[in-house]
Amino acid sequence: MSLMINIRRKPQDEVRTRFGRVQEAARQGADVCRQGASGAAGRIAPMAGERVMVVRGWSAPRLRQAARFVETGIAPRVSMFLSDAAHRVEPPQQAKPGRGALMAMMGVLAAVSVAGAVATRRGVIRDLTKGSGEHVDDATSADSMTVTGADADGQVHSPH
Repeated sequence: MSLMINIRRKPQDEVRTRFGRVQEAARQGADVCRQGASGAAGRIAPMAGERVMVVRGWSAPRLRQAARFVETGIAPRVSMFLSDAAHRVEPPQQAKPGRGALMAMMGVLAAVSVAGAVATRRGVIRDLTKGSGEHVDDATSADSMTVTGADADGQVHSPH
């Protein structure tokens, strides 16, 4: 006995009709699934809505508590950390260029003023301790001041 395999093609119309019947069965199955799902959703929706409200009621106070903790506990720490990091990262401020020179000039001026005041006081004290009349004559005579401008010691005296 020999086994023969039929290699003939089935007619195209028959294949098309079978494909059409499969498509129709799939459509009907999808419709049935949709109707079942919408019916289940209609029954479940009220229960789900209640449960959602319960969950919302439970979670709202916990969210407020978490917000307070972040505001009073974590936020100040984060703020302090960021501020410290900013101070560590920030380059040192440079002094303004003219300020040091100005302060030095004011110091020199003050030193010269003090030295002038001390020199003037020493000259006055020296004049008072000498007590000679000729020293007073030199200071009052205009000719000796214009010619020499200083006494024998090299000290310049202003007219009294």
